[in-house]
Amino acid sequence: MHPAFSVVFFTTATGAGYGLLALLGVLGGFQIIPADFWLGLIGIGLALGLIAAGLLSSTGHLSRPERAWRAFSQWRSSWLSREGVASVATFIPAGLFGIGWVLLGKTGGWVSAAGLLAAVGAIVTVYTTGMIYASLKPIAQWHSRFTLPAYLIFSAMTGGVLLNALCQGFAIGSKMLLAACVLLTVLGWGWKLATWLHNDRLEIPTTANTATGLAGGTVRSLEWPHTEENYLLKEMGFRIARKHSARLRQITQALAFALPVLLLAATFALPWPFAAVPSVLAAIVQFAGMLVERWLFFAEAKHTVTLYYGR
Repeated sequence: MHPAFSVVFFTTATGAGYGLLALLGVLGGFQIIPADFWLGLIGIGLALGLIAAGLLSSTGHLSRPERAWRAFSQWRSSWLSREGVASVATFIPAGLFGIGWVLLGKTGGWVSAAGLLAAVGAIVTVYTTGMIYASLKPIAQWHSRFTLPAYLIFSAMTGGVLLNALCQGFAIGSKMLLAACVLLTVLGWGWKLATWLHNDRLEIPTTANTATGLAGGTVRSLEWPHTEENYLLKEMGFRIARKHSARLRQITQALAFALPVLLLAATFALPWPFAAVPSVLAAIVQFAGMLVERWLFFAEAKHTVTLYYGR
């Protein structure tokens, strides 16, 4: 599949934003973290900012962005439409949660309920995003048991590392949150390695023979279906060299997982305010690494329609 940057940024930014929002909603709702004005303003602002930036970026992949609102009408059958409905609905409790925390200075009562509803909405939205890709049977690399959990794990991982950076910056960081971030990053790393191993061993059941129903011998095209590149080839016929894929996988592991783990581990041994430096660096490096990971997620996927073009 063609890895359009608008979609790559969308999945990375919204994943981190919803992960951060969910954690803020739960920890703030149960009053585990204090209702500090600046923490709430920056934390909720960053979460909603990432979500809004990602959603706006996704419209850049549409040929007619002004018609994006029509995607909301197919929620009964389309995971894309359900994602749109869930993402917009989540803004309502998230906005109330932000008003209560930032303007009223409290996270209890109805503010707590709004925070927990925002967390549920964030999780549901990430779930629907993952299902958009996991439900696509023509793309075997996505239609597997690894896709949906990856979206949820990566959202919790990036959101947790962002929250840790914020807490360390406000001198309220905890060893438990730090340990959770390390464990989530290691879990994400292991899940990504397992996904790559599964995809590399994947045998695509569909061939030109099974697609045409012709048995005996090998079906092949006598000539190209088109004289020039069309939409299908541009969007679904993207190919990446094996050596480039291997190098980008190494970069993904280094930036998204290995370096953040090392930086978070260093935070354990440093007093405040020095502990804030590696925590912030871990969040920045991991976000960059997840952009590479998402690019590979699209670039390495192969749509069965390319069989029509002899690929």
